Amino acid sequence: MEASDQERGSQQLDLEAITRKISLLDKWREIFSFHRLGTSNTAPQDPDGSRVFADESEDGACAPQPRGQGHLPSGHLCCVPKASIISSRSAGSPISRAMAAKLRQSLFANTGHIFSRDWRRACFSFHDPFSDLAFALEAGKGGARSIQMAVQGSILKYLLFARKGIDCNLPSLCAVSRQEQGRALAAALAGILWAAGAAQKATICLVTEDAYVTSTPHCSGDDFTEQLQLFELLEQEATERFIYDHLQCFKGEGSHGVILFLYSLIFSRTFERLQKDLDTSTPHLLRPHAGGFLCRQAVLNMILTGRASPNVFNGCQKGESQETLHGVLTRSDVGYLQWGRHASEGDRLPQVGSMLKTPRFPIWLCSINGNYSILFSTNRQLLSDWKMERLFDLHFLSGQPSQKKPVLLTVDTHSHHWERDPHEDEHRPGRHFSPVEMAIRTKWREATINWNGTVPFF
Repeated sequence: MEASDQERGSQQLDLEAITRKISLLDKWREIFSFHRLGTSNTAPQDPDGSRVFADESEDGACAPQPRGQGHLPSGHLCCVPKASIISSRSAGSPISRAMAAKLRQSLFANTGHIFSRDWRRACFSFHDPFSDLAFALEAGKGGARSIQMAVQGSILKYLLFARKGIDCNLPSLCAVSRQEQGRALAAALAGILWAAGAAQKATICLVTEDAYVTSTPHCSGDDFTEQLQLFELLEQEATERFIYDHLQCFKGEGSHGVILFLYSLIFSRTFERLQKDLDTSTPHLLRPHAGGFLCRQAVLNMILTGRASPNVFNGCQKGESQETLHGVLTRSDVGYLQWGRHASEGDRLPQVGSMLKTPRFPIWLCSINGNYSILFSTNRQLLSDWKMERLFDLHFLSGQPSQKKPVLLTVDTHSHHWERDPHEDEHRPGRHFSPVEMAIRTKWREATINWNGTVPFF
């Protein structure tokens, strides 16, 4: 009995020594959190009012332990060397051959196409925290860029207007930490998927270690779609927590994060709803371009509104053959503006309706000459008080690698040509015909835009 007590005491000392060593190795905290026995299901609050997830570490990493609805797996799913791949023993539903084929049909109109290298490399990675672009994603090139910039709008919505106790200004955006970046991404993705699932459920696709579908001559393999498991979540908060616990699956290099999000978006919407959303003008979601694929408007509208509406006008309209064309049915949280150079040459772009042009929050995804960017205001009241729209500031985020900080634009909607600076050259290239200004004028006609010392973008 005495020996047994000594043995237990020795074991206790060993455990205490191990615990002290672990506490000194912060970078391994996420690994050892797998072995923590007690976890509360209640998400405590930070001083800023944000939820704190139990497995968070100071840099935003967390132990990938999905929880929420009882049917979710409770074992550890991934490890540091392969953080973007989860265990095949997870409790998700493996993708079937029929589901994979239907997914390809919805995207490409056939099962033989696969994503290009640009798509496969695209993920949701932020710029450095505590920098001029701490709030911004590093947008890539190719078709995935439009999805990244659309998600950027929801990230800004969270960082500016959802955090309690945080000032809505540019300095607060530049002061975002890595942990806050993770929270913002999780909240943005979860909110988009929850809306696509009609506020009933969200489906999240993650890559596992094993393949569940083999490629055939009629269905090409890409070495990750065949390895998907699908996880259904029945509450938005649980969806956000699940994504936060698996952030590396969406933001890690080599994670195929944008494709996984697009897959999750389609499965959350369901094939049945998707079929009802689309019309004869848009039978599938991607279109071929320069050896790759670009997103059709239906994908962007699904991110912005939850519905895969193929058009940007309000409601429904009749086409040239009297077919019904589907537009936007509800006011979006994040808006949409578009302008194209060819629009002034007789080939007009469809006019954006008020549902997208006047969103609930002063944030707009912009398609300017086919390039995607973001305009936003830090003033929540901009679109709810007409007096605010006389003279106001917008921030422009191009998403281009060359941009080191957002551009401040001052918009004056009540100025007149006789009030302009007499020394200002109206014919100076880039001043009065900047595509960015033209996009702004699709919302505020006749507005004058002051670039505040920045050379206007073409």
